[in-house]
Amino acid sequence: MNYNPIRHFLRTALQGLFGLLPIIVIAIILVWLYAKIDQLTGWMFKLVGFTPENHQFLWFLLALFLFTFVLYIMGHLMKTKLIGLFESLLKKIPGYQTIKEIINIFNSSKEGENRVLVVAIRGFGIEGYNIGLMYSQKESIIKDHYTVTLSMSPIPNGGFMFEVPKSNIYVIDKATFDDNLQYLLSMGVKSFTEVLKTEPKTLDQLVPLSNWLEVHKNNQVKNVL
Repeated sequence: MNYNPIRHFLRTALQGLFGLLPIIVIAIILVWLYAKIDQLTGWMFKLVGFTPENHQFLWFLLALFLFTFVLYIMGHLMKTKLIGLFESLLKKIPGYQTIKEIINIFNSSKEGENRVLVVAIRGFGIEGYNIGLMYSQKESIIKDHYTVTLSMSPIPNGGFMFEVPKSNIYVIDKATFDDNLQYLLSMGVKSFTEVLKTEPKTLDQLVPLSNWLEVHKNNQVKNVL
């Protein structure tokens, strides 16, 4: 294939875009949150006679401290029952629950029943396996079947859902939603072993879903006790 500098430039620029996109999205959210806190604290300080315009550096430090402190408090509240009471009020707002569930899909740190599992399932050809995601570990309408999603590559904004027998599902331990996203964006150029920085595993080294569910069930019982 002849070398095309324009095609090479566009392909490399596109890779750079996907590499920067998560950073840009997070930065935009943080800047928006900081601006709102800056506006709120400015209004509060003016009530007590403090003029931010006359103390720019001090004001910046105060706003930055308050912003970080709010994030810290929210991180603690997410682990308490207080956030559950507040969320029960928000659930009455039409569309809130749907938006929350969509956002939760991209939270790869979820645990328990809501954790996103990266799994290998028996392939749809004669041999081989496919790598997919389990957004929930709840049993399907079909007994002993579970829902697995196979995303498209390189833009994983679509895909297919399959009801797969439990015996055909293996959990890829320590793999996260973000790891699977990197794999999809690379279109297979980057193997999953490179993403996870590990050696290839035999099938018996992966965790069968039945075993994962049993361990998770036992952990839940211990937590209750």
